[in-house]
Amino acid sequence: MAITAQMVKELREKTGAGMMDCKKALQETEGDMEKAIDFLREKGIAKAAKKGDRIAAEGLTSVKVDGNEAVILEVNSETDFVAKNEGFQTLVKELAEHLLSNKPASVEEAAGQTMANGATLESHINTAIAKIGEKLSLRRFEIKTKTDSDAFGAYLHMGGRIGVLTVLEGTTDEEAAKDVAMHIAALNPKYVSRDEVSQEEVERERQVLTQQALNEGKPENIVAKMVEGRLGKYFEDVCVNDQAFVKNPDQKVGKFVESKGGKIREFVRYEVGEGIEKREDNFAEEVMNQVKK
Repeated sequence: MAITAQMVKELREKTGAGMMDCKKALQETEGDMEKAIDFLREKGIAKAAKKGDRIAAEGLTSVKVDGNEAVILEVNSETDFVAKNEGFQTLVKELAEHLLSNKPASVEEAAGQTMANGATLESHINTAIAKIGEKLSLRRFEIKTKTDSDAFGAYLHMGGRIGVLTVLEGTTDEEAAKDVAMHIAALNPKYVSRDEVSQEEVERERQVLTQQALNEGKPENIVAKMVEGRLGKYFEDVCVNDQAFVKNPDQKVGKFVESKGGKIREFVRYEVGEGIEKREDNFAEEVMNQVKK
């Protein structure tokens, strides 16, 4: 029988499973809603869906480089313990390989793509959820390209707690690119150079610094000069080119890369769980909730 969008929607609401999984379940059971629910439960997918309201703020970042293409991604789990699980680490590698091979434009597009094993990426993650027993999710990724004249720098800190991918233009020095990635992991700059900082951000910072100087009782005729000096310090905080290189504090990162014949084109820095609001549960209550299930 024909499987309608309304049927898929109803099954999703009842099980919380993904759209592609619901559609397949209905096709396999010829549209029988109850059998489709059982089908999803048997596959472990409905079990995965029950974990959907949990917060996954742990996990790993990873970087995969293949010639002139590279991907950086973050895959989340609920606990740091699972992030160290071999099955979870294998899942991260499989997702990285898929993303680099298929180059989806978004996480949503990736979810519906078919992986090498014939399952959709969404189904593949749900299978891993059923095995591992925690909510898992592909949170984000970026794919970068370069030419033969450029270099990728990949660095994972604390086993993947922080991941950085840098692209150096005009030099093939991969060691230098990795050194810059390590620096970015440590100091967390927001931009490559001052040119990337918006005029609005600069003006906002200038106003704050001006008010600070006036509050300190500095004479108005020297405040402007002081503020420009302090703005320079601000740029050092947010622009990697202006920062003192962690491996040689006497040299700016931009000058270090120039000494290798190149410049930093771009970078991506992911830190696991950044921006995710972690729920603070009472541990005793959580244990009791599990006992009652």
